[in-house]
Amino acid sequence: MSATFKELIGSLQNSENFKDYTWTGSFDDYLALVRENPKITRNAYQRMYDMIMSKGSNEYVDVKKQMVHYKFFDDPDNDGKDAVFGADIPLMKLVNVLRSAALGYGTEKRVILLHGPVGSAKSTICRLLKQGLERYSKADEGAIYTFDWVDEAGDCEEIFGKGVKVFPSPMHEEPLLLIPEQLRQGV
Repeated sequence: MSATFKELIGSLQNSENFKDYTWTGSFDDYLALVRENPKITRNAYQRMYDMIMSKGSNEYVDVKKQMVHYKFFDDPDNDGKDAVFGADIPLMKLVNVLRSAALGYGTEKRVILLHGPVGSAKSTICRLLKQGLERYSKADEGAIYTFDWVDEAGDCEEIFGKGVKVFPSPMHEEPLLLIPEQLRQGV
């Protein structure tokens, strides 16, 4: 094996994918994107709920109770490798909490805690959500935007560091947060 570590890592990275998943533009360009597609500004709960619903659902009746089976939890992207079986009621409750948070009914201010006995798919559900969000954020309908602080004149070396001209948002915040809250409605 004569390949260096750097060559090995380089072979795993795909520069075409990076170009596909990376968008660069001005704040005005971003605002134009938001005008075209306001869903860009969704919060995390809205994004997660939309991701789950994008896979579809089936309604059925079980012992006179209306049930919903969310296809997202069948793990269709991995041929069912991490599919969750027999947990439609807890999954319905989870999706209802996410929906409530997405609509801003107050549950977005709470911590979601999955509890249950060993083997009840808690870790599998978290893994599905994590992997799903990774895939969804790479799709056009789930794209996430953030901003960088750019110091072209070099006036902020004390803050950014010597020679640093571009400083990415450490929390990958939504660019609309740059506008003071009382002025956002007008934009």
